[in-house]
Amino acid sequence: MQYIPCSLLVFITTFCAPLRAQNVAHSQYFGDGYQLVWADEFNKDGSPNPENWTYEQGFVRNEELQWYQPENAFCKNGSLVIEARKTEKPNPDYVPESKNWRKNRKSIHYTSACLITKGLKSWQYGRFEMRAKIDISKGLWPAFWTLGVEGAWPANGEIDIMEYYRGKILANIASTARDGKTKWFSQTKAVDELGGKAWAKKFHIWRMDWDEQSISLFMDNVLLNKTSCSDLDNDDRKGIHPFKQKHYILLDLAIGGMNGGDPKGTKFPNRFEIDYVRVYQK
Repeated sequence: MQYIPCSLLVFITTFCAPLRAQNVAHSQYFGDGYQLVWADEFNKDGSPNPENWTYEQGFVRNEELQWYQPENAFCKNGSLVIEARKTEKPNPDYVPESKNWRKNRKSIHYTSACLITKGLKSWQYGRFEMRAKIDISKGLWPAFWTLGVEGAWPANGEIDIMEYYRGKILANIASTARDGKTKWFSQTKAVDELGGKAWAKKFHIWRMDWDEQSISLFMDNVLLNKTSCSDLDNDDRKGIHPFKQKHYILLDLAIGGMNGGDPKGTKFPNRFEIDYVRVYQK
């Protein structure tokens, strides 16, 4: 057997593995007519690439418990980590007697991060893919989703490629109903059916195939939701079609709020770990 110096083995491990991953990313969907147009493999330790990501900050939506801040997101060992932490600090936006839920909370009890490509990267149509591992503890609400760049929600359109809360995986698409409220096309899958905690210890692949005709959402190559774009137009007929425009990506780990459940028995810090996010187009 030929002797290979340790220094060469370190080089191969450190540099060649990411190159192999990049080659796989570029080639794996050639047979379907797709080419890779953008990806973040999160291979460099430290802060996420500022050319790809900015951040939501503060209390943002759904009366969720977490205060979003950039420092809860970091890259380590080839993954993006979004870390939810339990804390106790004053809410800088606090206003006594305010009726606004963002301002009437005197304290911040949890922090997390929401990374967005808004203003940096956006796409119309394609195959969007994420490989990630989620924790299914009570009160956690991780998501990989998109929003349209033009218009106010929900008229701009929302696609939840991966969403989890209260024991179920969700694959959702939303636009505006005739009365101006949200129109949802939603499918769910109980995590217990998938294997529960053993399933959650592993990485899984979530994917969206989106073209002019339909939006299809998959988990580990199993179709969860396919909806015709003709059904997804805003029923109030105001403005643009929500899915005939570019969308940007969001990655977040929310806590509690209107859907997330009660996190009191959940251990913190807690993590949503993303191996990669990729976008392909034909």
